[in-house]
Amino acid sequence: MSVDPSSDTAHTRDRDRDRDRDRAAVERILGRPLNRDWPAGALPPGTRVTVVRDPQWDGPWQVEFTGTIDPMGAPEPAGDPRAEDGEPAYWVAFDAPQYDGAGEGPYRKAQIWARHLRGAPETGA
Repeated sequence: MSVDPSSDTAHTRDRDRDRDRDRAAVERILGRPLNRDWPAGALPPGTRVTVVRDPQWDGPWQVEFTGTIDPMGAPEPAGDPRAEDGEPAYWVAFDAPQYDGAGEGPYRKAQIWARHLRGAPETGA
């Protein structure tokens, strides 16, 4: 089986265009640019993760699922009083659209607190 290299280029171009659109939309909502300076020691973009449910409550997502740390914006402090001091939130692109604990969605990407991320098991090819 041969692979058409132009299809990989088109896929990469589409993915980058979608990421740029996502970033622009989020920046409009936030009223500020997303941070692009990746902190030392943070999970790097492209890291495979499993988003896990919180054992203390029914959420934040309906099920556990896999995704990838997205380079759309660098991790930033969660900024919520329930978060641990300085706990980062990462942009995660989901492998499949997901519904949150309240049934809203489906979402294809979201900011996820570090406590809800686990390293995803590697899949063999």
